[in-house]
Amino acid sequence: MLAVREILISEEILERKFVCDLNACKGACCIEGDAGAPLEDDETAILDDIYEDVKPFMEFDGIQAVERIGKYEVDSDGDYVTPLVSEGGRCAYVVFDNGIAACAIEKAYNAGAVQFKKPISCHLYPIRVQKLPEYDALNYHRWHICMPACECGAKLDVPVYKFLREPLIRRYGQQWYNDLEEIGAAWENK
Repeated sequence: MLAVREILISEEILERKFVCDLNACKGACCIEGDAGAPLEDDETAILDDIYEDVKPFMEFDGIQAVERIGKYEVDSDGDYVTPLVSEGGRCAYVVFDNGIAACAIEKAYNAGAVQFKKPISCHLYPIRVQKLPEYDALNYHRWHICMPACECGAKLDVPVYKFLREPLIRRYGQQWYNDLEEIGAAWENK
């Protein structure tokens, strides 16, 4: 692990190559899994505030799931997550665009209906944030469904941290990202 200010970074974030290939995976990370997307505590209030503006962008079964379960729920670890349409099913906020999973929240954002792009855990994927008492630890999450993204990233020679530039800046700020870029450049030149 490397430290960028108060944030610990797994070396894999500098080493691994990754660029989403939605034509290959069809947005499987939004469909597969045993729980919804992890949410920050403040994101639950945001979902409460924006739901009515996001709802027109959602699919019918997603709306039904939210109305049955809630805009978010607590998972088996006691953390807030987005609800699923069915157990082991897709996120309730998933919509399909030409057979590819997309996010209704992000569609509402792109249309100017809301100011919130999507949960930061979704935006940062394949980085997972582990909150420790004094700092965050950023880890690269391996999942077989992302093999096309690893292949695409290797072909284009794009490390994880460069692919995730926008969400990393959103989360930790431009100056922090500039520091990460310096470390990344030095790492690549080793």
